[in-house]
Amino acid sequence: MKAFKRTTVTAALPYANGPKHIGHLAGAYIPADVYVRYLRSLGTDVVFVCGSDEHGTAIPNQAVKENTTPRAIIDKYHVQMRDCFQKLGIAFDIYHRTSEALHHQTSQEIFLALYNKGLLNEEVSEQYYDDEAKLFLADRYIIGTCPKCGNPNAYGDQCEKCGSSLSPRDLINPRSTITGNTPVLRETKHWYLPLEQYEGWLKEWILKGHADDWKTNVYGQCKSWIDAGLQPRAMTRDLDWGIKVPLPDAEGKVLYVWFDAPIGYISATRAFFEEMSSGKLVYAQPQRKFGTVKADDWKKYWQDDETKLVHFIGKDNIVFHCIIFPIMLHAHGEFIVPDNVPANEFMNLEGDKMSTSRGWSIEMHEYLEDFPDKPDVLRYSLLTNLPETKDSEFTWKDFQTRNNSELVNIFGNFVNRALVLTQKNFNNQVPIKGALQPIDEAVIAALREQPGRIAEALEQYRFREATAALMDLARLGNKYLADTEPWKLVKAEGNLERVGTILHIALQIVANLAIAAEPFLPFSAARINEMLNLKTSTWTDAGSDTLLAEGHELGVSSLLFEKIEDDVIARQLEKLHAKKASMDPAKHAVTPLKNEVTFDDFAKLDIRVGRVLTAEKMPKSDKLLKLTVDTGVDKRTVLSGIAKHYTPEEMVGKQVTLIANLAPRKMMGIESQGMILMAEDGDGKLRLLQPNEVVMPGAVVS
Repeated sequence: MKAFKRTTVTAALPYANGPKHIGHLAGAYIPADVYVRYLRSLGTDVVFVCGSDEHGTAIPNQAVKENTTPRAIIDKYHVQMRDCFQKLGIAFDIYHRTSEALHHQTSQEIFLALYNKGLLNEEVSEQYYDDEAKLFLADRYIIGTCPKCGNPNAYGDQCEKCGSSLSPRDLINPRSTITGNTPVLRETKHWYLPLEQYEGWLKEWILKGHADDWKTNVYGQCKSWIDAGLQPRAMTRDLDWGIKVPLPDAEGKVLYVWFDAPIGYISATRAFFEEMSSGKLVYAQPQRKFGTVKADDWKKYWQDDETKLVHFIGKDNIVFHCIIFPIMLHAHGEFIVPDNVPANEFMNLEGDKMSTSRGWSIEMHEYLEDFPDKPDVLRYSLLTNLPETKDSEFTWKDFQTRNNSELVNIFGNFVNRALVLTQKNFNNQVPIKGALQPIDEAVIAALREQPGRIAEALEQYRFREATAALMDLARLGNKYLADTEPWKLVKAEGNLERVGTILHIALQIVANLAIAAEPFLPFSAARINEMLNLKTSTWTDAGSDTLLAEGHELGVSSLLFEKIEDDVIARQLEKLHAKKASMDPAKHAVTPLKNEVTFDDFAKLDIRVGRVLTAEKMPKSDKLLKLTVDTGVDKRTVLSGIAKHYTPEEMVGKQVTLIANLAPRKMMGIESQGMILMAEDGDGKLRLLQPNEVVMPGAVVS
């Protein structure tokens, strides 16, 4: 196995179009954090980078849904995801953004490098176009039947059911996800990366070079794609939102989101060292001292063969991180390719696939709102059940059992017993280690071996095994106390020396737990060190039975974990099912279509955009608001039955759509001169119909 000078670790850039659920944590972020924390404890030169993926068509589409701008969407979800990661202990060196100017610059530089070397093919081809939406459809906005497994809802770039890599024209009966219409083919020009030209290199690098050290699920997917034959893939798209293609004849075109997103790892590393060199770290202080750095030191972590590159991702991103991105880096010629891509499969939830859109998910921010003091409990629960080579399942009952039976009864119980007995019997000081008995020697020998078992599993990316080995260390201490029963020995005269020896050894195990647990349970490890009154030790100290000196003054002890009661779990299950029910389309009856009208009937309506100038509640009515609306033609009074959905303060300044030539109607003694148009959800909630950009009052809707 090659020895490296340094390591670059990346975690998949989460897409900034909405909250992220705990399945994403299990897929990439927690295992990546555990691995990096272990490397830091070893003293390895490692950089850990991530950031928000903020381009692609889903961002502007989400902006339309939320009646805001793409910038507002990415700002909102970037902050939410960044804060959730920090609260869960995910210790990135930098959490960057692909909307930053440095990322745009880096992506364009790499694109131009490939273009100037003649490695991108310019082609005019037919691509799917949505006539109603008036735009070319990105791969993810075309769905149809997968030609390989028959999944009727496969995307234009990949079937999530069978994992096959697809192109939109592979789909049977394609349809637009925006309008539901069948798209048409139109000519457009794009720049393609000829993936097929790199098949020989991929076979040598992956199929031959990593047959023994890559996970079977990752290697198997790569082999399947390579054996099936790769096809050219366009590296540009017809969109407004994204990184502009840096060529003179590329108006209206941006870089393919899967071209620029993985480059986000490079630009994040670049930003980190630029910030370090200037002394202005934006994200957080680094986890260790780098010494004196220069802005271009980032190159060592991406362009030096003595750097180990590891990508942590979910299985739906394997093709991009193992095939497309490495081809880009290899073709460029100045970058290293990943040494390993330990991708995980999917984590399901309570017997069904986790899905935010269907309401069947536990979002990171939701968990933190309900369990703000239990980030380590979630980390442990997920780590014990990671989908490392096949899909796994999270259940609230298992979460409760892991907490109560393992963290509380084994880990926490051992730490608490050792500290409390020392406090009571030895004035809260580490007692003297006297003569050892065989049971003591056996425990010390096991203590010395256990950190090595944890480390071996971590270095092979076997996180479930490593987590189990950590709990085995706590079990070792718990069993040692159960077998020696020092609480009984203290009651018999003349046994205090023996009790001191037992507790001395037990406290050494506790100190080792603080080291070994830090990658897995960082908050709990920090609390153990506080209770031991001990500075953080490194992994090289793990396994020692001399971490605490005789007579060392301990800190104040407290319970590490607390039991989670049945009613807490019952509420979470109720919340989960209620959320799913609220988002189930079948639960919301759609109002039947009204009788057909002619175009001439419709043309009689004068529908305009207006702006609300004033708003007040109508006396003696809980439904009506009295609005003064600027129609661009005049200022008029309109009564609208929206008082249960909008306050007067919310309405002032709003753009509204109204029927301006509706015959006036008197209500409660006031003449209403028009009708505000609203959309009614299946649950009866009203929403304003508004243009997605500001227009002048009086604009005609046609």
